[in-house]
Amino acid sequence: MLRESRFELERPLAGLEIELNIVDEHGEAAMRNAQVLAAIAQPDWATELGQFNIEINIEPQGLDGEGALALENDVRSRLNHAESRARSEGGHLVLIGILPTLREQDIGEGTLSANPRFRLLNEQIFAARGEDLHLLIEGVERLDTHADSVAPEAACTSVQLHLQVSPEAFAAHWNAAQAIAGAQVAVAANSPYLFGRELHRETRISLFEQATDTRPAELKEQGVRPRVWFGERWITSVFDLFEENVRYFPALLPLVEHEDPRELLDRGLIPHLPELTLHNGTIYRWNRPVYAVVGGTPHLRVENRVLPAGPTVLDVAANAAFYYGMMAVLPYAERPIWSQMSFAAAEDNLNTAARHGIDARLYWPGAGEVPAVELILRRLLPMAHEGLERWGVDKAVAERLLGVIEGRCLTGRTGATWQVEKVRAIGGDRHEALRRMTLEYIERMHTNEPVHTWPV
Repeated sequence: MLRESRFELERPLAGLEIELNIVDEHGEAAMRNAQVLAAIAQPDWATELGQFNIEINIEPQGLDGEGALALENDVRSRLNHAESRARSEGGHLVLIGILPTLREQDIGEGTLSANPRFRLLNEQIFAARGEDLHLLIEGVERLDTHADSVAPEAACTSVQLHLQVSPEAFAAHWNAAQAIAGAQVAVAANSPYLFGRELHRETRISLFEQATDTRPAELKEQGVRPRVWFGERWITSVFDLFEENVRYFPALLPLVEHEDPRELLDRGLIPHLPELTLHNGTIYRWNRPVYAVVGGTPHLRVENRVLPAGPTVLDVAANAAFYYGMMAVLPYAERPIWSQMSFAAAEDNLNTAARHGIDARLYWPGAGEVPAVELILRRLLPMAHEGLERWGVDKAVAERLLGVIEGRCLTGRTGATWQVEKVRAIGGDRHEALRRMTLEYIERMHTNEPVHTWPV
């Protein structure tokens, strides 16, 4: 199919998925996703892994003109509708990387959503491991605990950005997305707390890696790849990634469809490749290849998975504009960024950014190791402005969105830093401070004022 170019040619379309938490009036996790989804009753909302999670899927659309503003307004109106419906079920929705009030007793097999696929995934991961999950995260404080299900993964709520690209351009876009992952996380970190402990500025990265690990200790030592994976090399084709999927990862979900792709191709029809897409969906690359068929035409997307949800819809839109802007420039550079930096340096950037957030020091070709804010202000923001101009984004819209990224760099304030400063300012009992901070966070989230303007 790749060779014969049956794919939809490149149209710069942006789509996103946003995962949210459900809390009660006290800011504590509420296990009510089935009731909340029934109350929302819209096809673009779906269940997620934990009973305190739901997800909204926003259809891919163009960003040209005032498209980016329309996208932001669309997300806000859908979330406002969903929030009003959630309230009728005694719940509230929160855009945040990890719910700060989540306790270990909130996470267990009993809190997994009723969806049979999640139960099966849990069973298969633990059958592969043959032992309990060990979570060990060393940050400002230390978390060392065990879990008997994949439920801790439900604590991770993210925003996934989709970019449709042509097969020929896929490798350049995937490589570019890998190169900027660290900078994305540094300026958007929003997950400093897990189970009452202050850990990394974007604890979600480490938690997700550990919560879905199918490898017992001896397989880790043998170098078996983890299912949450940055990767190990720059690629030359999307085929490289699907080939790695088959070579390195056994199928987790033993589901087989009736479709015969070769027979369909021979008849001039387009196969949906359900086994390929199902297997790909159980390999959690930070930038994942996606194959899909829409209206009888196949296409490829890069799914960018590094960002946390929140704090506001404006912050989410700003993070998206920063990413899409850079992705309109970097893949087309005369001298590609991935020819100037090692793959290991890109991975180190992501891990360093997750740990330190906006205070991280990141490597960039031609600059060496520099503070993240300096890299973003001097190099990446000008690139993002140029990219949004190439997309045809209205200048005032672009300046408003990228101004949010600039504001975070100038103030040193992200969602993560605000959460930590607020909890320290409240003081006293940690859980009570987290609860009060979460309630204020929700209040400010609804104002849609960007987080770098929030007072402590």
